Amino acid sequence: MALTVAIQMDPIERIDIAGDSTFALALEAQNRGHVLVYYGPRDLSFRDGVVSARVRSLAVRNERGNHFTLGPANLWSLGRVQVVLMRQDPPFDMAYITATHLLERLAPGTLVVNDPFHVRNAPEKLFVTLFGNFMPPTLITSDREEIRRFRAEHRDMILKPLYGNGGTGVFRIKEDDENLGALLEMFTQLYREPVIVQRYVPEVRKGDKRIILVDGVFAGAINRVPAPGEARSNLHVGGRPEPATLSEQETRMCDALGPELQKRGLIFAGIDVIGGYLTEVNVTSPTGIQEIRRFGGADIAKLIWDAIERRLGRGP
Repeated sequence: MALTVAIQMDPIERIDIAGDSTFALALEAQNRGHVLVYYGPRDLSFRDGVVSARVRSLAVRNERGNHFTLGPANLWSLGRVQVVLMRQDPPFDMAYITATHLLERLAPGTLVVNDPFHVRNAPEKLFVTLFGNFMPPTLITSDREEIRRFRAEHRDMILKPLYGNGGTGVFRIKEDDENLGALLEMFTQLYREPVIVQRYVPEVRKGDKRIILVDGVFAGAINRVPAPGEARSNLHVGGRPEPATLSEQETRMCDALGPELQKRGLIFAGIDVIGGYLTEVNVTSPTGIQEIRRFGGADIAKLIWDAIERRLGRGP
């Protein structure tokens, strides 16, 4: 039976269909005969116990420059849909957190992917600390003296906002870098939250591996190699994707994380590994599935929809 699927995402007209994971998920849902509607986070409402959104019917096509058609806007109770894909990009701010609270009210009648309660409790750079045995030395604090002590011990470190995303605000600070004080002042002005610092892992020059797990099971991986002169490997800042396989250590990571992700309803997750160290667990809006398929890996959009349909009792 066809499902009605609401996709909560950023403006669809701005996406790059060659790399956007949400577009791949929408295309696969449509290919399965599911009915799609689209709305943005600001279209959500809550009134008299009902979560609603101003939605538009959505049709997608794998045609650059002509990749979607939207119908007129209508206010729908989201209780009438079977699945909501929560796919807007971070930042993981109060607007994002509010959306998780509203979507949480849809249970148990509507399946939200990923589960909003557990998304709210699994911000990328905090959830990963549950698996500290796989992480590089890490400090989360607002205490400047602790940050200076950390640099004195490790000499070369990465400084980044705790709730940042996409490589924004990521700095490499070496032992003799005189900009640490100014950077901490800037972070204090821009963010109320603590920062996260980690020992610099030089193997990042060989790449930052994105590993995708679907309902707790390894599905595929790519390596993202930073551009020359760049400490960040994110694809949208010039990182180069290349095919990747798992090491024994990375297999152990998947074995440890998989059951925890599965039981939390975090169906689509991406973990980041540098030089054998786990650095992040991405559950808000993971990416990378199109690149994996392009290198001959699994069609992860199909695996995700298989998992969704199983959870709804509609798949094998």
